[in-house]
Amino acid sequence: MDRKSIIGFALIGLILFAFSWYNTRQFNKQQAAQLEESRVRDSIERAEALRAAAEAYPEADSVELARILQEGELPVVSDSAAAQTAYYKSEFLNAAAADSAGSIVYLENDKIKVGISTKGAQVAEVLVKEFYKYDSTALYLVDARRNSNFDIELDAGQYINTEDFNYRIASTTDHSVAMRLYFDENSYIENLYTLSSDDYFVDMDLHFVGMDEYIPRSAYSFTVSWAWDVPRLEKGYDNEKNYSSVAFRYADNDNVKEISMRKDGGSESLAGQTQWVAFKQQFFSSILVAADNFSSGDVGGQTYAESNPDKYLMHDAAVLNVEYGEKSADFSKNFQFFFVPNHYPVLKGYDMKFDKLIPLGGWLVGSINKYILIPVFNWLHKSISSYGLIILILTIMLKLVISPFTYKSYASSAKMRVLKPEVEKINARYPKEADAMKRQQATMDLYKKAGVSTFGGCLPLLFQFPLLYAMFRFFPASFELRQQPFLWAEDLSCYDSILDFGFRLPLYGDHISLFALLMGISMWAYSKMTFDSNSAASSQQMPGMKFMSVWFMPIFMVCLCNNFSAGLSYYYLLSNLFTVGQNFAIRKWFIDEDKLYAQLKQKADSKEAPKKSKFQQRLEEAYKIQQQQQKAQRK
Repeated sequence: MDRKSIIGFALIGLILFAFSWYNTRQFNKQQAAQLEESRVRDSIERAEALRAAAEAYPEADSVELARILQEGELPVVSDSAAAQTAYYKSEFLNAAAADSAGSIVYLENDKIKVGISTKGAQVAEVLVKEFYKYDSTALYLVDARRNSNFDIELDAGQYINTEDFNYRIASTTDHSVAMRLYFDENSYIENLYTLSSDDYFVDMDLHFVGMDEYIPRSAYSFTVSWAWDVPRLEKGYDNEKNYSSVAFRYADNDNVKEISMRKDGGSESLAGQTQWVAFKQQFFSSILVAADNFSSGDVGGQTYAESNPDKYLMHDAAVLNVEYGEKSADFSKNFQFFFVPNHYPVLKGYDMKFDKLIPLGGWLVGSINKYILIPVFNWLHKSISSYGLIILILTIMLKLVISPFTYKSYASSAKMRVLKPEVEKINARYPKEADAMKRQQATMDLYKKAGVSTFGGCLPLLFQFPLLYAMFRFFPASFELRQQPFLWAEDLSCYDSILDFGFRLPLYGDHISLFALLMGISMWAYSKMTFDSNSAASSQQMPGMKFMSVWFMPIFMVCLCNNFSAGLSYYYLLSNLFTVGQNFAIRKWFIDEDKLYAQLKQKADSKEAPKKSKFQQRLEEAYKIQQQQQKAQRK
């Protein structure tokens, strides 16, 4: 048999196999469709029977209706009606599923108001009392009119979802409500919600009574599904989206992992025992905590477009598995809901690492924020109500702390500036490009003799950078600044706007932030002043530096900060102005450049050979190698 015949038989066999597989798949689909049709038909008949029983016995409650169903005391029902109720093995469940009308029980304290719906015994509404949305309307983290869901799926002889059932209210007090889903007269699941007396959390105790008759021994876990469309609460859509996430914390780890909404969302599977899951917005979080941890699950979120007519920010979801542990005729699983502002002292007080939801930065920057900026900020607020003035005072305090480094930086720059004539003499002595290495070595010798450090001006920058970055992380995440006005800014936690375009400019936005604009102007003025006074000699050695320092960076910062917190732009503006003022004061009253030049000239003219640094030694070695290579090329 030749090669072509073998290939032909192989293709025929492959076609026959594919045809057989396709026919088998289609047959299975038809069988499944017939079974589903039969199940739906039976469900409709059962639902119609329930409805007919309810019409025939209007005084009967759901339990009594279930008994009527079981004993067959049913009137004749119409085949034309339709129903949405599935058929369950327990007549009590059928009755609870048929009763679609739900009601809401409200629990309330001074901080939050929580509505618990009998439909699924779930949190259906959460009002945070002390705060308002950006448009001054009531701040609902969960709105009963919006798409929200909390469901428990478990195997009770058949898989059921608690969101499909209307629970019975067993008891209520001012701060608690117990709702039950009966499987029979003695078996039920009870959701007991208890609101804290003066805090932002609600305890949810899931109580299984007599459920050993229904939950198979082989069932080791149940599933909690928690999801809703999260509303927008802040003025700046981009800012709120960038600081929103779905977060979770593993039980054996102090760190918190986040799925950022900055790039429109994502999802992640939980890789171990998880203590809590949070739907975090810029300034508020909704957190679900499991006392015995979640064993596994999936979490994720997706952002809505800014043009969304319902003003949704994102859709967050978590599907979490909870192990039963030891089951008995009466056992409980405990959870807590937190509906809390992202205020560092509040989150820190719960001692569950909630404070890590606030993006304060890594170890160094985060420590500056936690142990310096936040305590000082709160201490100042005890006696000063205006946060604009607090930022001003905080800026002055920080500038005073780093003023010794600022002085050293300016002194180093002044030394290099007054030595400019000597540097120009060296440049004239070695004008050729081939002598660049020798010119550099002579310049370094001059600086060494005069006692000038070329890196002296970098020290304050290195010291200030963590502070600048700490401020960059602190202001947009600072709950203290939320809805705090100052001058023309209505909210220091969001951008200020003196002109709205009505359209969006790429990389800039749809408005003009005056604080960002003033910050850019101050940055341009400071850079120009510094460059003109210090860089005349070095500009030839670093082409393009003037453009980067004087023009590019100010324009870049204006575009960057236009949509950022007004408090951040205001701080950078103040910082630039105070730096200019410090430099002016140092030049006028602390450093006499004529005397400084005389001192440096005397040191430079001294015949005592300065000790060469390792850098100078390497420079000399490189110069010698260059000279040898040039001689070899001439030969």
